[in-house]
Amino acid sequence: MELFDIIAILITLSAVFSWINHRFLKMPTAIGLMLIALLVSLGLMLPIPGADGLEHDAQVMLQSIDFDATVLHGMLSFLLFAGALHVNLFDLATQKWVIATLATAGVLGATFLVGTSVFVLFWLLGLDVPYIYCLLFGALIAPTDPIAVMGILKSSGAPKSLEVKITGESLFNDGVAVVTFLVLSEIALGGEQVTVPGVLELFLHEAIGGLLLGLAAGGIAYLMLRHVDNYQVEVLITLALASGSYAAAESLHISAPITVVVAGLLIGNQGRSGAMSRPTQEHLDDFWELVDEALNAVLFVLIGLEVLVLTLTAQYLIAGLLTIPLVLLARALSAGLPIAIMRRFRSFSTGVVTILTWGGLRGGISVALALSLPAGETRDLLVTVTYCVVVFSILVQGLTLGRVVRAMARRADVEMERTELPDLLPDDDDKRTAAETAAARSEP
Repeated sequence: MELFDIIAILITLSAVFSWINHRFLKMPTAIGLMLIALLVSLGLMLPIPGADGLEHDAQVMLQSIDFDATVLHGMLSFLLFAGALHVNLFDLATQKWVIATLATAGVLGATFLVGTSVFVLFWLLGLDVPYIYCLLFGALIAPTDPIAVMGILKSSGAPKSLEVKITGESLFNDGVAVVTFLVLSEIALGGEQVTVPGVLELFLHEAIGGLLLGLAAGGIAYLMLRHVDNYQVEVLITLALASGSYAAAESLHISAPITVVVAGLLIGNQGRSGAMSRPTQEHLDDFWELVDEALNAVLFVLIGLEVLVLTLTAQYLIAGLLTIPLVLLARALSAGLPIAIMRRFRSFSTGVVTILTWGGLRGGISVALALSLPAGETRDLLVTVTYCVVVFSILVQGLTLGRVVRAMARRADVEMERTELPDLLPDDDDKRTAAETAAARSEP
């Protein structure tokens, strides 16, 4: 199938599904589109007369799409840039240590916890999966997806500080997760010998290299923006920054996600205030909001359609369903333990661990990494399990995240009321009790 035909089909489906969702379902766009695409895919799999041809055509189209390349080496650059462009750097700086801890120690901890627990689960189910591949699964499922998270948080009503934590973590933790995934892949595929100093060097090369390249590319774009006042040219510069810096980072073998996030933060903050007129800011925001919405729509339609090419067996589905609580537990521990330590030095919102756990949505990045694994039975299993976790994450966690946030807010209000009750009442009770005791003693 020709590339243009595939793009036309995906955009058409995204437009039709968006209309259906907006007109009837009224769900958040990402959730509604994936749900409709998933239902359509399941409908094509039913033994309906005349549907076999459609299912076959859909499978041919999906098999011709390199999901890994499409997401990790295409869409992700624009989606991350669009997300970072609207994040306030001052707000991010106030939560820098929390974000850094969750994006590093949290990802590494979740990788080990998930990998170890699913290794035991697969063994109990009679599935022979090497431990290193279980760790690979832990690495690909550990990061929260910024694409899914930011879309849901817009309407969840989460406290500002908590929203910054979740958004900041989701923007940076995929870079750490990809590096972890690459290191574990080298071990699993029996490539070069992996040593602790080599792993640390790779992490520093990827992270610091991405940071420096993002600052350099963003700085050049900032200087260009300062010397022109034409919104068409300025929008084109940001488009080149998002795609060019990501491509340059990949060619230099440094973290492309970190590069484009840093560049987006610089332009969205310093560039917005020091190099753009008001009309340019408005046009820039409109343009990148449209890019974000359009690519999001296509991505989540693709995720919903991917079920047509999965290896669905009862054993694999059971493994996927049982993995969901293990991933949630690992998320709670990997986020909760660092926060418990940091509580000694700073305060946190009520229910922060609960919201971080339930708000840790997985999305296209996890599916793309799973599909990048070498072909075989182990890959089929891990792709199916990943898909189960992602679907539950977006449909169940995404739809109920607002309720969880509101429940935690009510709990915070109750606790605040208790702490703010006047101290006179207990004192008066104590005085009344003492007076009654004295009177009783004085009675004959």
